[in-house]
Amino acid sequence: MFLGAKGATPRRNHFNRLWRKACSDAGIKGMHFHDLRHTGNTLAASTAASTRELMTGMGHSTARAALI
Repeated sequence: MFLGAKGATPRRNHFNRLWRKACSDAGIKGMHFHDLRHTGNTLAASTAASTRELMTGMGHSTARAALI
């Protein structure tokens, strides 16, 4: 999804800079990379994914955590 200056996967300590630039270029304010995880789970839930499937996708061990 993101490539560093040399075309390689960015290191963890450089990723936030790339993420902020991508959001800025897209005109998005206040979005964190982690928000994509929750968006993906919400989209999966809207396609009638089971609670077990949502739990597996998010790595949750309880249904309560998956349903938040």
